[in-house]
Amino acid sequence: MAQDAREYELVLLGATGYTGKLTAEWISANLPTNLRWAIAGRNAKKLQAVIDELTVLNPNRKQPAIETCELEQNQLTSLAKRTRLIITTVGPYMWYGEPVLAACAENGTHYLDCTGEVPWYHDMVSKYHETAKRNGAIIIPQCGLDSVPADIMSFALTSHIRKTLQAPTLSVVLTLYALKSGVSGGTSQTALNLFSHYPLSKLAETMKPYSLSPVRPTSPSKKPPASLFYRLLGLVHIPELGGIQTVGMMASVDTCLVHRSWGLFEETSKASSRPELSWGPKFRFMEYMRAKSLVSGALIRFGMALAGLFLAFPPSRWILSPLITKFVIPAPGEGPSKEAQKGDFLNYRSVGVADTQKKEKVLGRLECAHGAYPATALTLAAAADVILRGNIRATEAGKLGGGILTPATLGELYVEKLNAFGMKIEVGI
Repeated sequence: MAQDAREYELVLLGATGYTGKLTAEWISANLPTNLRWAIAGRNAKKLQAVIDELTVLNPNRKQPAIETCELEQNQLTSLAKRTRLIITTVGPYMWYGEPVLAACAENGTHYLDCTGEVPWYHDMVSKYHETAKRNGAIIIPQCGLDSVPADIMSFALTSHIRKTLQAPTLSVVLTLYALKSGVSGGTSQTALNLFSHYPLSKLAETMKPYSLSPVRPTSPSKKPPASLFYRLLGLVHIPELGGIQTVGMMASVDTCLVHRSWGLFEETSKASSRPELSWGPKFRFMEYMRAKSLVSGALIRFGMALAGLFLAFPPSRWILSPLITKFVIPAPGEGPSKEAQKGDFLNYRSVGVADTQKKEKVLGRLECAHGAYPATALTLAAAADVILRGNIRATEAGKLGGGILTPATLGELYVEKLNAFGMKIEVGI
């Protein structure tokens, strides 16, 4: 069925979950009031409760329809055929994501999710990229806090360097400069379950920096230099980003996604003879988190390494996981209350280095007056608006015709929409 003739423009799958409810609220508050949309899940009573909450928040808006749907292929296929776009917040995606993505790829239905599960993403590319491309389905996983800030800042900086210096980019370095945010049970459970779901060899292979990229760099630029003392502590010092930098919490996930964006643009640039699309043949992305001191930076670095070591091996994971689940993290479907989220924010800073003789540097900043989960709802709603109501054909995602793509392929329209929704993005400062 032609996209324009479908019953719905958007279906939100998983609206009764923690991130799903926040996404429903963002769609209701910020997308056009004449949007034809529905919320979908297994329990009609719980879905109606979500609509009741939306009615209180936005009483003058037409509320979404309800679609009851199990994660079974025939039901998902029927749902995909009736809508232009599905947003799914049902995770872990390694358990529940493939049937939804497959139904969209096979029926020319656009798709967004908020996964950070790179091994799963890797498998989906190999299985469904060509199918989605053939059917004109724009499939964008990792369109939440994993990994929109990293991806869209890389796009904005490389575009600025290309326009103002007429040069490619050597590198983009991003740091999580400051934050106040809680964590949900679903995110925490996913992180724990990755190690038991995939063998270590699979995790190691798929988490390599260019594992998702369709092409490989011949000679990527070098990492920022660090003294022996800093290297021993696992730290670097980057003055433009606030000084001492330790390991980024989402660095490995974001790095894979950003390098996929680089590879997609590089591939398209060569195929279409459009050199302006290339971020640069030596491009490298790196991500850190600002540390307040040498001691705190080293503690974060070694703490994360130790946690990874414990989770990597079955005996220690068997002991540690139940304790974390019971005493540290919320239950699946739960997260910070609205009261607890007051004052939450996310601030990122970045620096792009031009591939010129002088190696000019361009600074960037992304600020969001929300914590991680409202920010994810924002980025999903903004991407949906660009795909459904923006001039999608003007973006690289539209020009590519479909496939498993990235947030950056939504381009300048996405930057503008994120800014309009309150995620302040600046470059050249």
